[in-house]
Amino acid sequence: MMATTTSFSLPYFLACHSSVPDEYISDSSSPLPKAQRRRHRILMVSDFFYPNVGGVENHIFQLSQCLICQGHKVVVLTHAYPSSDSFGVRYLTNGLKVYYLPRVPIFQQSTLPVFFGSNLRFLRNVVRRERISIVHAHQAFSTLGLEACTHTPCLGVRGLGVVFTDHSLFGFADFNSILANKILKAAVGGAVDAVICVSHTSKENTALRACLAPSRIYTIPNATDANEFKPLAGGRSGLKGGPVTIVVLNRLVYRKGVGLLAMALPEICRRHPLRGRG
Repeated sequence: MMATTTSFSLPYFLACHSSVPDEYISDSSSPLPKAQRRRHRILMVSDFFYPNVGGVENHIFQLSQCLICQGHKVVVLTHAYPSSDSFGVRYLTNGLKVYYLPRVPIFQQSTLPVFFGSNLRFLRNVVRRERISIVHAHQAFSTLGLEACTHTPCLGVRGLGVVFTDHSLFGFADFNSILANKILKAAVGGAVDAVICVSHTSKENTALRACLAPSRIYTIPNATDANEFKPLAGGRSGLKGGPVTIVVLNRLVYRKGVGLLAMALPEICRRHPLRGRG
């Protein structure tokens, strides 16, 4: 995740409010300018987190670990998983603090929308208790994340920045897509300081769905840890003249770009005829 750490820091922190209280700033002896020495207290908010397993869950955990290594304080706010004994407050690797709220998921780990009431109270208590300077919500399908985007500007905390990361593609034609896009526009349109997308295609999709100016959206592609993947000892010379192997690592659904794959496959098959089973 080192590539994520390097590319993420500049747009992430410069896009948010920089008026953070002085007590959040440490390492005053550093030769770097003051703006580059800021230490933030970041609240990650999403319905999708461990012990549930998935791409968003891994993204939030790995990003939190990288930010902690940079000296920032990171706290996660998600819903409880009673079946896995994940409720209340828990601590993960490197002191990552997780608040598991007493909310029950109703569909694919997304919780029932409440908008006001206990959720607003929980968010305010966590923000004030942890002295949060940036609220970072994840995933357009996360009820908890969208509510955080809506409520954060109303908390009355000066200098509190709001960032939203969209991890998926979504359609425009069917009823579910139209409803989800309207909710995304209402929650993100005027409430957040910056939006992050994980690809340029995702940026275009989010800009259209939420009616956002492209200048407010930053593209920070998902990174691959090169230390985990080693080339063959003999380089690519041993593969010369051999078959071409194509691996697709995603679910075959529209949100993951299966339409792009379907359009690319005929051209790939024309250039490289299939051999054997495929």
